Amino acid sequence: MKKPFTYMLLTGISVSVLVAPGCARKSNRTTKVTVAGQATTRVEPDAAVLVLSVVTQSAQAITAQQENARKSDAVTSAVKNIAGANAEIKTSDYMLQPHYDYRENRLPKIVGYDARNSVIVTTSDLKNVGAVIDAASRAGANSIDSVSFIVRETSLARGQALADATQQAMNKARSIAQALGGRVLRVIEENEGSTVAAEPQAYDMVARESVTKMLPTPITAGQLSIRSNVQLIVEIES
Repeated sequence: MKKPFTYMLLTGISVSVLVAPGCARKSNRTTKVTVAGQATTRVEPDAAVLVLSVVTQSAQAITAQQENARKSDAVTSAVKNIAGANAEIKTSDYMLQPHYDYRENRLPKIVGYDARNSVIVTTSDLKNVGAVIDAASRAGANSIDSVSFIVRETSLARGQALADATQQAMNKARSIAQALGGRVLRVIEENEGSTVAAEPQAYDMVARESVTKMLPTPITAGQLSIRSNVQLIVEIES
């Protein structure tokens, strides 16, 4: 009577051991996939950036510095008056450089000094850009280095372009997951960036006649192209 009982007990243990590996083989696998999305939109700029410079020359360094400081102060005051309190004005570059006379068989000789002070003006009043340039020129700015239009980081257009690029990347991830017979579990890593393409407007003081004729300088802002790129690393369950 005891032998049949022992045989049945051992048989039950054997079955339980065989079932466990079968359950393990049914576990799902995960795969990491990298997808990218890109979106481009055209928008109107919301700010203008002007780089205005005062360049002075003199035989003495201190004279060039003092004259430059006087004219730079006048330019800054004139720009503040015409651009308004909301404009951002800051010094971007200052340089004092000797001017040499190079002659054959002689050591270079300093014959004068060039002083240069540059100011960056950022304004949201796009219709007033020409007036700012004219005021700066009359006050002593003799080099308008650049005039460019930008879209600020807080612009809704930047956010929309980024959202569109992200959605495109996620759609790719879902398509891949569907093809593998699975689903997207989560986003592991995200990288994004954006560029704003625009043609900067050069401003040539030599060719310009508006100030001498007391006519306002015409400056027109065109559209800008915002391109956002998003790269996602997602985990897919299949």
